[in-house]
Amino acid sequence: MRAVIQRVSQASVTVEEKCVSEIQSGVLVLLGIEEADTQEDVNWLAAKITNLRIFGDEKGVMNVSVKEADGDCIVVSQFTLHALTKKGNRPSYIRAARPEQAIPLYEAFIQQMEKELGKKIGTGVFGADMKVRLLNDGPVTLIIDTKNKE
Repeated sequence: MRAVIQRVSQASVTVEEKCVSEIQSGVLVLLGIEEADTQEDVNWLAAKITNLRIFGDEKGVMNVSVKEADGDCIVVSQFTLHALTKKGNRPSYIRAARPEQAIPLYEAFIQQMEKELGKKIGTGVFGADMKVRLLNDGPVTLIIDTKNKE
């Protein structure tokens, strides 16, 4: 699993001109699922994201997690995070999981994030043409890959 995590002042997801999710302060997670991913990846990544200390404390130092800051979250599926770009100019998505595998893992990730945060989170619509709008706060953007736990 690969995730791009962005600390946001606000974010929203629109599908067919209808807003399906909207948050103020929190994190926007773009989530890519690959064929090798399992429930273990789901659990590890959800815990990692909710406990990342990327929000400012009373001194403005990034020392507070989204969980501690009572921030919100939107998770958007994004298979293009597993694009292979080494050869040619057309990205290959061969490593991205097929929908029959990706959808259950995406839904499990949402449930795990809700469990970790103790609240409902926003989502995109799997496989839809989405318009994602965000105001990156900082900017703070992190990339995490469960296959490279450094």
